[in-house]
Amino acid sequence: MTAPNVTTTRRFGPLILLNIATLLSATGNGIVIVALPWLVLEQTGRATDAAIVAGAATVPLLLASLFSGTVVDRFGRRPTSLVSDALSALSVAAIPVVAGTIGLSVPVLALLAALGATFDPAGISARESMLPAATRAAGWKLDRVNSLYEANYNVAYLVGPGIGGVLIALVGPESTLWVTAVCFVLSIVTIAFLRLEHAGRPDHATRPASMWTGTLEGLRFVWNDRLLRTLALVDMVIVALYLPIESVLFPKYFTDQGQPAQLGWVLMAMSIGGLVGALAYGALAPYLKRRNLMLIAVSGLGLSMLGMAFLPPLWVLLGLSVVIGLVYGPVGPIANWAMQTRSPEHMRGRVVGVMTSTAYAAGPLGFLLAGPLIDQVGVQTTFFVLAVPVLAVALVCFTLPVLRELDADRQPPTVELGSRP
Repeated sequence: MTAPNVTTTRRFGPLILLNIATLLSATGNGIVIVALPWLVLEQTGRATDAAIVAGAATVPLLLASLFSGTVVDRFGRRPTSLVSDALSALSVAAIPVVAGTIGLSVPVLALLAALGATFDPAGISARESMLPAATRAAGWKLDRVNSLYEANYNVAYLVGPGIGGVLIALVGPESTLWVTAVCFVLSIVTIAFLRLEHAGRPDHATRPASMWTGTLEGLRFVWNDRLLRTLALVDMVIVALYLPIESVLFPKYFTDQGQPAQLGWVLMAMSIGGLVGALAYGALAPYLKRRNLMLIAVSGLGLSMLGMAFLPPLWVLLGLSVVIGLVYGPVGPIANWAMQTRSPEHMRGRVVGVMTSTAYAAGPLGFLLAGPLIDQVGVQTTFFVLAVPVLAVALVCFTLPVLRELDADRQPPTVELGSRP
């Protein structure tokens, strides 16, 4: 007797919409990376002021991302993404509006940057939390989807800074920020068409009892998981040391040279490398160990930063930027895999939020160190101060046996959720 044919319907729509929305939102943020520090440096010329504004944009990210996962698990993934992008669009549009009316100052810019940064983490956590369901709908493997998703981010940060650098030269930094607001609006329109399992408001039985208790549950879950805890701590150190390079050191260096487009090229080169690295991970994941890729990433980042510290010619900087993106491209997909395979469905937003917040926790310290240090000893010495500790972190990672758990074969824990699509 012949067994009946079983046809599995694959739906790629949710995965496509998620990636389009992420591309639009991240492109807007990529423009801000170039436009905001340039706006500050154009007004005052002081790296400390640029660091203050960058730090002001980072400080709210810590608390916002920490609680964002609870917001996602409590109010639903799709609604949270829609509201987050709407508030982000309004906060970014406020900068050129204020510039054209009462005028901008460093404190006002810091306040507006902090306001805009407050709303981003919830949208990021919401979209990332929907990835496993979109993966099941498409019938793909997590490694493949995470590779595509992180490559999508790199495309955004490839396009965004490039657009930002060109627009700054053409229309100025204030007008450039209108493009960011449009990107967020288009992301809202995209998510409005999304229909996906577990994307709506969760069932009452699985929702966090309150914002505070839900966040504590997420913190305890991440801390009690050895692998997630280790990845979070390593990421904290790396972000603190690397983020000031993109947001303060390079803007200061290229501002002094009067070359906004070159700043965009360097950031674009990093994204090109990251795009290739993330996409390559999807193809090579079945054959390579995740732990080895992590070790290569941290070591390659430290060595490339050390090479940049010598402030070589532009073509060398561009090459090192590509290398940074290339070796670090697989880290995002690997971290996503760890979160997705070690968190239950009803807690995924909180786990993503907590892991994201740990990266932001050290960011303000990096800015507070880098800005004054540049003004005192210059860009080159500050580069060395930031690069050498990254190499030390790489050496520590080689001694951590817990990273071997990255090569365990796991599937995401599941639980029935009564959410609406």
